[in-house]
Amino acid sequence: ISMGNLPLDKKNIVITRAKDKISDVKDLFSKQGAKIFDLPALLIDYPDDLTPLDNSLLDINKFHWIIFSSSNGIKYLEKRLTDKGLSLRNYAGKIKFAVVGKKTSESLNSLGIKADFVPPNFVAESLLENFPFSQTKERILLPRVQSGGRNIIAEKLREMGAIVDEVASYESRCPNTMPKETEKALKDGIIDAIIFSSGKTVFNSAFLLEKYLGHKWLSMIENIHLLTIGPQTSIACNKVFNRVSRQAESYTFEGLLDATINYFS
Repeated sequence: ISMGNLPLDKKNIVITRAKDKISDVKDLFSKQGAKIFDLPALLIDYPDDLTPLDNSLLDINKFHWIIFSSSNGIKYLEKRLTDKGLSLRNYAGKIKFAVVGKKTSESLNSLGIKADFVPPNFVAESLLENFPFSQTKERILLPRVQSGGRNIIAEKLREMGAIVDEVASYESRCPNTMPKETEKALKDGIIDAIIFSSGKTVFNSAFLLEKYLGHKWLSMIENIHLLTIGPQTSIACNKVFNRVSRQAESYTFEGLLDATINYFS
């Protein structure tokens, strides 16, 4: 393909994500001709207090299942086990692992562990509808983000009779800075689209936009198209920006790329 024929040629796109996660998405969009501006809108790290996580790990063998609803849940649980000279691999075959989401499944595979249960669709509802209970009082560990409200998976599994331990294994915070290049591009009005991959990136991006563009920030971005990865992200986007240009049909970054290409064609 000659450079002029790529579907996102001459499009300037802002990607909002955790800093260490931007590069893979960047490649996806760059290969289609887009010029990418980074806007890291999440900082991921351990929770403020590691005691609850450590207590769960001391008793890890009492669990029948560990359900991971995010890659970060896997990453920080594994990181904490590694701090103690252990690994999730030590428990494969003894404890069953379930995942929600394609990326989450891939993260577990990258540790050399195959999930015992992957729902047919990569969403919480699908996990709940198809979860393979083998006994009534199944003990389940659910590593999750420290902040964040009620957890649907935990609530529903408890209603089904499971004993669920929710434990904070990581926290996501809002960064304080915006890359200079991205700030300049936004002020120059050359950005075509902003891509959001979670509700948190929507709220944090809005905070950073206001901080760097000033109180007129909303009117400064009114011509920028806003694309979201799925329904929850769209709800946040409508709340903050009062609009969504297009939502991905499959809730993955590949789906988001397709939505962006379709939108601009």
